[in-house]
Amino acid sequence: MSQVRFIHDGNSIDYTPAPGNDVAAGDVVIQGDLVGIAKLDIAAGRLGALTVTGVFDFPKATTPGSALPSGAKVYWDAADKLATTDSDSGANKYIGKAIRAATDADAAVRVRLEQ
Repeated sequence: MSQVRFIHDGNSIDYTPAPGNDVAAGDVVIQGDLVGIAKLDIAAGRLGALTVTGVFDFPKATTPGSALPSGAKVYWDAADKLATTDSDSGANKYIGKAIRAATDADAAVRVRLEQ
């Protein structure tokens, strides 16, 4: 008898927000070390889906020193809702790698999700 059973390709996962916690399309949802993006609005208590693969533009700071080079490891700062290269000793969750350089003045960085 097999030990493992295929379920699906894993590009999206099921997610049900807790009561009182609606999720809007484009929201970043963190579950432990798993980071997903809501492609559609998900009402609290209702089953929806989070995308865990793909390429997304994440907001980033526009202050001096906030540039991200292509190939840089990128983390999600949930408190500031910004992408950064700082893991903050594990407080910021790894989301993937920048696939296009972003200058200090750029308000977004393009990231390939990597779990």
